[in-house]
Amino acid sequence: MPLEVKSLTDVFAATVGGIDLVNLDDQMFKQIQQAFEEHGVLIFQGQPMDDAQQVAFSERFGPLERTVSASPTGGTAFARQSNIDIKSGDIIAKNDRRMDYQRGNYLWHADSTFKKTPSLCSILTAREVPPGGGATEFASTRAAYEALSPTRQDALAALVVEHDLLHSRREIGFTFTPEEAAQTPSVRHPLVQTNPVTGRKSMMIGAHASGIVGWTVEGGRALLAELLELATRPAHTYRHDWRTGDLIIWDNRAALHRATKYDTQRHRRLMQRTTISNPNAETV
Repeated sequence: MPLEVKSLTDVFAATVGGIDLVNLDDQMFKQIQQAFEEHGVLIFQGQPMDDAQQVAFSERFGPLERTVSASPTGGTAFARQSNIDIKSGDIIAKNDRRMDYQRGNYLWHADSTFKKTPSLCSILTAREVPPGGGATEFASTRAAYEALSPTRQDALAALVVEHDLLHSRREIGFTFTPEEAAQTPSVRHPLVQTNPVTGRKSMMIGAHASGIVGWTVEGGRALLAELLELATRPAHTYRHDWRTGDLIIWDNRAALHRATKYDTQRHRRLMQRTTISNPNAETV
């Protein structure tokens, strides 16, 4: 039985129905993989999962990453996007360091570009959703690249980008301890990425991108800002308003995302993210 796939925009993102992700055979999973490569962002509604089920589903895509030590769930397979204390179940105070760290999620970014081995994709499940706010927005760097002229595409082909978690967190005023900073040195990745399945190209940009190797700081950041502006234009974006039980998979090679604000002191929000590593990524 084929998947029920419905495109949400002209350039990327689709909803997928008629499937149970917890009880998934290999044939249906292959169809999900095909849809993932084509659309870049897949939305599944009415798919509640616990942690074990999410891990089992995620591992079908590849090896899971571990979170950095400064995150609220440092060292685990989950990046917990939440204002709820894990132990007490209470809402976390606004000035808590864990909430300061999560403010970086309001910046356009792709997960784990600051790691030597970048990410293939992320999977986010909605466990508790506030009554207002807290949407997630996505932007296609593949559509942005394909909107460039062939001359501009050729000019970008040989460029290498420096990615640095410290850079993106400095943008929102978060300070790492020396021990945390030592765990996340900057890395370099080709600006232009080629999908090994489809052959389509995208760009590895976003908040973690701190500069272009061999360029001045000012010149590199000006180019990165220009490309980010192109990628986040309305024609290249999709906004998702969450409902409890939603699950979204997105391609970190070809899509950026960002969280949007909600009242963190009045309403509870719990989202659990698993991130799949990409050991076959293009490297420099």
